[in-house]
Amino acid sequence: MTKADIVETVHEKLGLTKKDISKVVDEVFDAIRGNILDKNNVKISGFGNFEVKKRGRRIGRNPKTGVETVIEPRTVVVFRPSQIFKDEVND
Repeated sequence: MTKADIVETVHEKLGLTKKDISKVVDEVFDAIRGNILDKNNVKISGFGNFEVKKRGRRIGRNPKTGVETVIEPRTVVVFRPSQIFKDEVND
């Protein structure tokens, strides 16, 4: 699903203009992105959580050659679906 698909779906349900819906969708994504970039977690009730986590330095291995290499520390974003969402997916 693309952003255009989201705009189209909301347009069909609410009947607002696609231009207005596109602005709202952009603002929602910008708010989520901004909070994640500020290293804040984002919780969307009934959907899930976007969590900012720090991964430490570790030793990795190239599966093709078997050569060990150092993987530097980094910050990652992890999505954890809510229990409600998990239950809906598994039904």
